[in-house]
Amino acid sequence: MNTMNKNWILLCAFLLLAGISNGQSSKKNKKKDKSEKVTPRFEQQGNSYAPFSPEETKKVVAPTKSKKSKKKKSDYDKFNITMEQKVEEFKDRMEANAKANRKKARQMDKPQYSDPSYFGHKRKPKIRKVKNRKYCKECGITH
Repeated sequence: MNTMNKNWILLCAFLLLAGISNGQSSKKNKKKDKSEKVTPRFEQQGNSYAPFSPEETKKVVAPTKSKKSKKKKSDYDKFNITMEQKVEEFKDRMEANAKANRKKARQMDKPQYSDPSYFGHKRKPKIRKVKNRKYCKECGITH
C-alpha cells in the first residue's frame, strides 16, 4: 500500500510539471505569432541559379530626392540586375576566356615553347666550340 501511494504521488507530480511547462511554452508561441509572421525558410534563401526572389515579388524602394540619392540609386542599380543580365555577363566572360585560351595555344606553337633544343630560352642558344663554351644562368647548361 505504501508503494502504491508513492507511485500516485510521483505520477501526479509529473503531470503537474508537464502541464506547467506546456502552458509556459504556449505563452511564448502566442507572443511570437502576434509580433511577427515567420516566412518559410525556403522563401528566404536563394540559390546559385535564382539568388533573389522573382521580379514580380520584389519591392523597389524609390530613393529620396537629394544629392546623395543619385549616387545611391546607381549603386542600387549596379547590384539589382536581373537573371537575364547575369546570363549575358556569364556568356561574355566565357567568350573572353575562350579567346584568351586560343591566344595561349597560338603562343605555344612557337618554337620557343615547342622545340626542345631551345632549353627555355627565348632565342635558340649558340653552340660554341668546346674551348669557348660558357655556363648559362638561364638553363644551367654549358653551351
